[in-house]
Amino acid sequence: MTSRAECWQAKPASTHAVMMQPTWWQRGVIYQIYPRSFQDANGDGIGDLSGVVQRLDYLGWLGVDALWLSPFYPSPMADFGYDVADYCDVDPRFGTLADFDALVGAAHARGLRVLVDFVPNHTSNEHPWFRESRASCASPRRDWYLWRDPAPGGGPPNNWLAHFGGPAWTLDATTGQYYYHAFLPEQPDLNWRNPAVVAAMLDVMRFWLGRGADGFRVDVIWHLLKDADCRDNPPNPDWHPGQGPSRRVLPLYVADQPGVHDLVAAMRAVCEEYPGDRLLIGEIYLPLARLIAYYGEHNSGAHLPFNFQLLRLPWRAPVIREAVNTYEAMLPPGAWPNWVLGNHDHHRIATRVGPAQARVAAMLLLTLRGTPTLYQGDELGMVDVPIPPAAVQDPYERNVPGHGFGRDPERTPMQWDQGPGAGFTTGTPWLPLAQDADRVNVVTLREDPRSLLTLHRRLLALRRAEPALSVGDYTPRDSHGDVFAFARAAAGRRLTVTLNLGHEPHEAVLPAGRVLLSTHLDREGDAVGGVVQLRPDEGIIALG
Repeated sequence: MTSRAECWQAKPASTHAVMMQPTWWQRGVIYQIYPRSFQDANGDGIGDLSGVVQRLDYLGWLGVDALWLSPFYPSPMADFGYDVADYCDVDPRFGTLADFDALVGAAHARGLRVLVDFVPNHTSNEHPWFRESRASCASPRRDWYLWRDPAPGGGPPNNWLAHFGGPAWTLDATTGQYYYHAFLPEQPDLNWRNPAVVAAMLDVMRFWLGRGADGFRVDVIWHLLKDADCRDNPPNPDWHPGQGPSRRVLPLYVADQPGVHDLVAAMRAVCEEYPGDRLLIGEIYLPLARLIAYYGEHNSGAHLPFNFQLLRLPWRAPVIREAVNTYEAMLPPGAWPNWVLGNHDHHRIATRVGPAQARVAAMLLLTLRGTPTLYQGDELGMVDVPIPPAAVQDPYERNVPGHGFGRDPERTPMQWDQGPGAGFTTGTPWLPLAQDADRVNVVTLREDPRSLLTLHRRLLALRRAEPALSVGDYTPRDSHGDVFAFARAAAGRRLTVTLNLGHEPHEAVLPAGRVLLSTHLDREGDAVGGVVQLRPDEGIIALG
């Protein structure tokens, strides 16, 4: 089967060309919703699916094209939904299947797509599959998970470590064997070498696609296979405590294993069983050369292997320039790029680079070639919220306290208005609200013609109006120091994006034209040509 993505014929980095009508996800922008923190409709302090429906008009007003819902499955919430107890239902905290159906219907009526977070690597230890698996060594589902005998002399089978601290093996007293968990002991890993597991999980995808889901973001997709021989991971010679305890060894045998691309291709094939350009996104934290392999041979893998470079690189123009140009040059023929600036696992962009550069970052995200993903609240300039020890929820912070690994600060409730509960809830929010919620909120910022929210809306509208920004070619322009400049072009129309990633004024040379948009929202229509003065923390988009 030929996918739409295969119709995009890649040329050298600066001259990619569109050969056919692009898909919705190539033109569009994805907005990540962390349902627990987006909108609470029933006053229990936890966001829910009905709350998402209440805010769909906001997403339409903002100008995004799809919403990605972080997990809402039934779960004991050891890891807030990433420990799934039932793949084909909705946790009562978030609503019901009928609420999901209503959300899909309401989103589609507004022209919005809905992406489901698929968590195939591991289940909850309360999932019926695992309960049956651990009941006996002879259980029909024993091989659905990764069970091993103790090492000679006792102890875990090998030196594999869990991401959230401690060994990745937990001893089951009933059977005397250990089971593997890449994350918490409450999250046992499935055995994706078992064809029955593969078939069951592909059917889970069909369940949600059949209910109208427009695709999936697949959690830790590069983790699905582990070394069949359970060899020890080698020590990490560069480890330091700031990397986290699991990094003491290199994850050579626990991820990115031979055969994983066949599983990704099988997921892609399921998406292609359904009409409407269903989308497959893979969460992958790997070096670029290994990341792009997840596009698959002849683009048979993930449509979008998540590109997290902007989350992790130093915020310096030479570094960002090199990263963008290298990524463009390394993309396989027909592959479509993507960019991510924030998500529920990383410090917010306004915290990482400051409020002034957050405006420049927004312009970068929404003008680079490829599909952007925007994390809820980043369009407002929300920052990390300090969480008192007594209010900590994240198991990573609880297991490894005091090292800054906790993810609660970037997961605090969406700030909608100046009232009690910031418009998120009439009850007590599950995490503390930011102290600036009375000023940094949707109601306040949407009335400010120069706010960061207004900038996002203007950028999204310009991206929608200008094919050059959504699907056009990318050409790097000569730029130095703190300046990063590039051109986007389609159908004979050329736009130049010039960004000052520094806090001092800089000069840039632009072709003759006029400013369409600036991060300061105060020089639209200005004529440009030749040397242009960029103010500190300023970006401009110019026609010409």
